[in-house]
Amino acid sequence: MVTTISPDFVARPRPAEPELGALWDAAAAVTDPELPVLTIADLGMLRGVRIEDDGTAVVQLTPTYSGCPAVEALRADIVAALAAVGRPARVEVVLAPAWTTDWMSGAGRAKLEAYGIAPPRPRADGGPVALGLGVRCPRCRSLHTRELSRFGSTSCKALWQCQACGEPFDRFKEL
Repeated sequence: MVTTISPDFVARPRPAEPELGALWDAAAAVTDPELPVLTIADLGMLRGVRIEDDGTAVVQLTPTYSGCPAVEALRADIVAALAAVGRPARVEVVLAPAWTTDWMSGAGRAKLEAYGIAPPRPRADGGPVALGLGVRCPRCRSLHTRELSRFGSTSCKALWQCQACGEPFDRFKEL
């Protein structure tokens, strides 16, 4: 099932209600199959959790792009995570508004860099992505880098190389 959320929808924080908070935590711990260092909460893909009248938990998930091949794996992992805490669940895929790297948490950006992937730069005040001096190498921190290929191992990454240390690295694209 695909759902649309109004354009003014913003990421919700963890629900304060204990039962919803526990369900949020279970879903939030699910890792991205393409970037196992990040959870769906780190990526900002977890959009909401609610309980239906029949007791089913509904988790709203916005994929990083509409054709993301990981959606079915994420759906299965979320259903399994909620089953592990005793709650039947289903996942609603939310395509509007479209996911943006602005939804990625600061912790998620730090995890990416520690994993060897240059994180996307945050936008200032939701405006255009600021142009910087370059992309910082996640290994040696040099700004003396260059893009080798706009297309990396997944659609959301590009392949770069550091000219200071010589190491290639992925860069998560700003979207």
